[in-house]
Order: sequence, then C-alpha cells, then structure tokens
Amino acid sequence: MNSPPRTPNKWLAFVLAALGIFMSTLDGSIVNVALPAILADFSAPLATVQWVVLVYLLTITSLLLSFGRLSDIRGRKWVYIRGLLLFSGGSLFCALSPGAGWLIGARAFQGVGAAMLMACTPALLVDSFPVEERGRALGMMGAVVAGGLTLGPALGGMLLGAFSWHYIFWINVPVGLAAALAAWRLLPPGRASARETFDRSGSALLILFLAPLLTALSQGRTWGWTSVPVLTLLAVSGLSGFLFFRTENRLDQPILDLNLFRMRIFSAGAASAVAMFTALFCVTFLMPFYLMTFLRLTPSHAGAILMVPFFFLFVGAYPAGRMYDRVGSRVLTTLGLAILAVALLWFTSLDPGQGLTGVYLRLAATGLGVALFAPPNNAAIMSSVPATSRGVAAATVATARNLGMMFGVAMAAAVFSWVFSARTHGFLIRDYTPQMAGAFLSAFHWAMAFGAVAAAAGSLAAFLRGPDRPGGTR
Repeated sequence: MNSPPRTPNKWLAFVLAALGIFMSTLDGSIVNVALPAILADFSAPLATVQWVVLVYLLTITSLLLSFGRLSDIRGRKWVYIRGLLLFSGGSLFCALSPGAGWLIGARAFQGVGAAMLMACTPALLVDSFPVEERGRALGMMGAVVAGGLTLGPALGGMLLGAFSWHYIFWINVPVGLAAALAAWRLLPPGRASARETFDRSGSALLILFLAPLLTALSQGRTWGWTSVPVLTLLAVSGLSGFLFFRTENRLDQPILDLNLFRMRIFSAGAASAVAMFTALFCVTFLMPFYLMTFLRLTPSHAGAILMVPFFFLFVGAYPAGRMYDRVGSRVLTTLGLAILAVALLWFTSLDPGQGLTGVYLRLAATGLGVALFAPPNNAAIMSSVPATSRGVAAATVATARNLGMMFGVAMAAAVFSWVFSARTHGFLIRDYTPQMAGAFLSAFHWAMAFGAVAAAAGSLAAFLRGPDRPGGTR
C-alpha cells in the first residue's frame, strides 16, 4: 500500500511533534506532584482534587477520535497548530485559577488542546518516516515523553518549593506559543481531503458515550453505585453507545472504523495499552501522597524521587523501538507488562523500614516495564493500518492510553479511599495523622495490588496479539 507523500525533512517533523508532546507530558507529571499542595491550598477532599487529573483525561479521551478523524480530513498540521494554541490558552487559565472549580474547568479547556496534539502526533511521525525507521522514530518519541515526565517532578518540586502551585502551568504558555509559530512556519500543509466528510453525529454520540461512562466509574463509590446520578449517567452512556456503534456501522466515512478492530494486533495492542496505563497511573497518582503525606518529604525531594521511573523509560524507550524493528512487538510488549506487574506486586510489600532504596528499586522496575512495552506497541499498531486511517489509529492509541490513565486514577483513588476509610472508621486522607500510618500503608498496598492485576491482564492481551512482522503496512 502506498504511503502519502512524506514531509521533506522527517527530522523537522520529529522535532516539532516532540515539542508538543514534551509540553503535554511535562504538564501531566508536574500536576501529579502538585496534587497534595492543591488539596491543602483549597482544603478540598481527595474526591474533588482527583478531578484536576480526571477532567483533563476525560476531556481528552472523549475528543481524541474526533480529532484523529479530523486530522485525516484536514491534515495533521491544521489540527496540530490549533491544539498547541488551545493548550497554551488552557494552561494560562489554569495558572490564574483562584479556586478548585476554576482549576477543574481550566483543565477541561486545556484538555481540548491536548486531545488535538495527541490525536495526530503518532500519525505525523509515521507519515514522515519510512517503514524501516518507524520503530526507531516512535522509540525516540518515547524518550521525549520520558524526558518530559522525568523533568516534570523535579521542576514541579522546585517550583512548589519556591512559589505556589499556580506557577507550574506558566511553563506551558511560552513553549506552546513558540511551537505553534514554528509549526505554522516550517511544516508543509500535509494531506487534506475535501471529498471526505466529518461525522458530526458520531462525534457527539461518542462524547455522550464516554463522558457519562467515565464520570460514573470515577464517582460510583462517592455517589453510590445505585444512586440516581450514577444510574442516569450509565443509562445515557449505554443508549449513546448503542446509537454510536449502530451509526458507525452504517457510514462510509465513520469517525471510528470498526474494521480496524478485526486486526488482532490492533485490538490486542489497544487493550494492552489500557491495562498498562491503568497500572502505571496507580503508581503515579498515589506515590506523591506516599512520599509527601506519609513520609513527610519536601516537594523537591519527592519530585527527584519521582524522576526514577521516567529516567528508566527515557533510557529504555529508544532501544525498545530499535528492537521492534528487528523482532516485532509480541515478545517485548508481553515482557514489559509482566515486569510492570511484578513491580506493582512488589509495591504491596513497601514500608518505611526499607528506606528510600526500596522506593527507588520499585520505581526503576516500573519504568523498565513501561519502556519495553510502549514504543513497540505503538509502532505495531500504527504500522498495521492503511495510511488513510492513521489519524484514527493514532487517536485510538491515545484514547486507550487515556482510558487507562482515567481507570488508574479513579480506581486507585477508590480502592485507597475505601480501605483507608474502613481502617480509620470514616476518616479521609485529608485528615491524615501519623497515628493512621497503618491504615495508609494498607490502603496503599491494596491499590498497588489492583494495578498489578491490571498489568498481568495486559501482559496476557499482549501475548494474544500473535506474531507480527516488524514494519507492517508501508
């Protein structure tokens, strides 16, 4: 199958794509470090503060497929530049937020821009690089992601130590505007098709399917699984999902090509990605609380420790991409998720008596597992689809990633809060005192056990993809 015309300079496309991804990942890791400070500043419960993360992920997840399809129609450049501008504007509003409600709303706005960036970045790279270099390119992009995640905790810790948490968002504004200007000046127009139409009804139904479903899953324990709000959300989601899939099956140009899921590499890759990010975000969401609330470390010290998994991801992503170009994705992805499952299971035995060495070792194993999994999985998925569907495929990969992030945050918070409340007879994490150390550790261990189960299930899904040929679709 013929690829669309490649950009004149593949490395130029890589650098510009890397700027946007670096900015969005840097923002994500900084926000995780700032959660305890936000909780204390607004005197808000964990159930509210988690929405600083959840609303961002929910917005992205609900819109990714729509923007992925739009990039197939209007071109990657058109979507990418607008994503940078919206993300920068959302970051500005986050920085100026005077309260929890304002911050959550600004994060939703920021998520619209992030969805546009995430929806087309992998497709931009696959369009730009020849088939024999795609694993390397996506591996290098994985290293860029790791760089943003690695710098985020350290930079966030420094900013929190010197200023208030509001300043962690300012860093996105100049970077985003500069990247948008560079992309406008330097990227070629790319592929656009006036003959293809955008599925507006499918996009609306998809939002009505995902947003209520994810809201119900994240708030089920707080509101009650049989409460009127939760049951109403699930009913709206179920009806919208039924109408969405029925509509997509009947359209010639759907927002989501369901035929893609008939390819085992594509469907197994997406499922295993959900599992991997579910497990990873159990760690990234709760570790700041373990380090700063439980161990009483300073933000800068905690930020430095949280760099460990992303350092190993940074080091391992490029070699994993190169190995995919030689051996395919099955062995690497299965092994990566197995290592991640062992790392999460190892977290269930963590206690202060082991010192920080125990934390370092477990975080290192987490980063190694993710590094082995992510670049080969992304390369296999993107190379398995025809060029005309790469925007949708990239958005599907990003949707799977964000579904996993949401499930990880929501379930980690739910498991932790349930166990902690049960062991302390109704207290919440905001009420924590050193006398509750046993309850905190028990709740933390149970949440990590949930993450281990998710990673193990993902390893099985990765293995079931079957053998694949490196490179795939040309």
